[in-house]
Amino acid sequence: MSRTPRVDARKVARVLEKHGYALVRQSGSHRMYKNADGIRVTLPIHSGRIIHPKILLKIAEDAGIPLDEF
Repeated sequence: MSRTPRVDARKVARVLEKHGYALVRQSGSHRMYKNADGIRVTLPIHSGRIIHPKILLKIAEDAGIPLDEF
Protein backbone atom coordinates (compact mmCIF):
# COMPACT_ATOMS: atom_id res chain seq x y z
CA MET A 1 0.00 0.00 0.00
CA SER A 2 1.32 3.44 -0.87
CA ARG A 3 1.75 6.31 1.55
CA THR A 4 -1.13 8.64 2.19
CA PRO A 5 -0.42 11.94 0.39
CA ARG A 6 0.45 14.97 2.51
CA VAL A 7 -1.87 17.80 1.50
CA ASP A 8 -3.27 20.94 3.06
CA ALA A 9 -6.95 21.79 3.44
CA ARG A 10 -7.05 24.03 0.35
CA LYS A 11 -6.03 21.12 -1.89
CA VAL A 12 -8.64 18.83 -0.28
CA ALA A 13 -11.33 21.51 -0.76
CA ARG A 14 -10.43 21.82 -4.47
CA VAL A 15 -10.70 18.05 -4.95
CA LEU A 16 -14.06 17.94 -3.15
CA GLU A 17 -15.43 20.78 -5.29
CA LYS A 18 -14.13 19.07 -8.45
CA HIS A 19 -16.17 16.00 -7.47
CA GLY A 20 -19.42 17.92 -7.04
CA TYR A 21 -19.27 18.86 -3.37
CA ALA A 22 -20.41 22.37 -2.45
CA LEU A 23 -19.65 24.33 0.69
CA VAL A 24 -22.81 24.31 2.80
CA ARG A 25 -21.62 26.07 5.93
CA GLN A 26 -18.65 26.78 8.14
CA SER A 27 -18.51 26.52 11.90
CA GLY A 28 -15.29 27.83 13.39
CA SER A 29 -12.40 26.00 11.76
CA HIS A 30 -14.53 23.31 10.10
CA ARG A 31 -16.19 23.50 6.70
CA MET A 32 -19.10 21.24 5.80
CA TYR A 33 -19.43 20.13 2.18
CA LYS A 34 -22.40 18.33 0.63
CA ASN A 35 -23.01 16.76 -2.79
CA ALA A 36 -26.20 16.30 -4.80
CA ASP A 37 -26.84 12.89 -3.21
CA GLY A 38 -26.80 14.43 0.27
CA ILE A 39 -23.46 12.97 1.34
CA ARG A 40 -21.77 15.31 3.82
CA VAL A 41 -18.06 15.69 4.48
CA THR A 42 -16.47 17.82 7.20
CA LEU A 43 -13.09 19.38 6.48
CA PRO A 44 -10.94 20.90 9.24
CA ILE A 45 -9.33 24.17 8.10
CA HIS A 46 -6.12 25.19 9.86
CA SER A 47 -4.06 27.72 7.93
CA GLY A 48 -0.99 26.20 6.31
CA ARG A 49 -1.19 22.90 8.18
CA ILE A 50 -1.19 19.47 6.60
CA ILE A 51 -4.33 17.32 7.03
CA HIS A 52 -3.51 14.32 9.24
CA PRO A 53 -3.28 11.13 7.12
CA LYS A 54 -6.04 9.34 9.07
CA ILE A 55 -8.39 12.31 8.62
CA LEU A 56 -7.60 12.41 4.89
CA LEU A 57 -8.34 8.67 4.61
CA LYS A 58 -11.72 9.18 6.32
CA ILE A 59 -12.60 12.17 4.12
CA ALA A 60 -11.71 10.20 0.97
CA GLU A 61 -13.71 7.18 2.18
CA ASP A 62 -16.77 9.26 3.10
CA ALA A 63 -16.67 11.18 -0.18
CA GLY A 64 -16.01 8.11 -2.32
CA ILE A 65 -12.89 9.66 -3.86
CA PRO A 66 -9.75 7.57 -4.48
CA LEU A 67 -6.62 8.72 -2.64
CA ASP A 68 -4.67 9.23 -5.87
CA GLU A 69 -6.97 12.20 -6.63
CA PHE A 70 -5.34 14.12 -3.80
